[in-house]
Amino acid sequence: MDEFLAAAIDEAKQGLAEGGIPIGSVLVLDGKIVGRGHNRRVQQGSSVLHAEMDCLENAGRLSAADYRRATLYSTLSPCDMCSGAVLLYGIPRVIVGENVTFQGPEAYVASRGVEVTVVDNPECKHLMASFISANPALWNEDIGE
Repeated sequence: MDEFLAAAIDEAKQGLAEGGIPIGSVLVLDGKIVGRGHNRRVQQGSSVLHAEMDCLENAGRLSAADYRRATLYSTLSPCDMCSGAVLLYGIPRVIVGENVTFQGPEAYVASRGVEVTVVDNPECKHLMASFISANPALWNEDIGE
């Protein structure tokens, strides 16, 4: 398994251990992780701290040139909000652990020039399927349903 996806999975597991939703993300620049995050909506009482948003926040301020060389890894297909951040900052590549339990606007993001790769990782699918089965109301809140 890719070391960066493994790091995103570790973030997802950390979120689950904290009582949150098991989605993780890392931002990679020049072969190094510059930001890590996991869904912390429950833990922080936040409306916006999806894994990708937490990751970007933890990466801190980067230049436009840095974003244009970066790759965002996420254990789950990014939602509209997180995909919007990818487009806003010009992140050219997104690696998605799985998009079976949820699929964001991947086709739209790709139509805007972003390379979206779905790796269909079994561990990512298991984390989400188990969580959704045990916490359907919390999951529906997270995706705005």
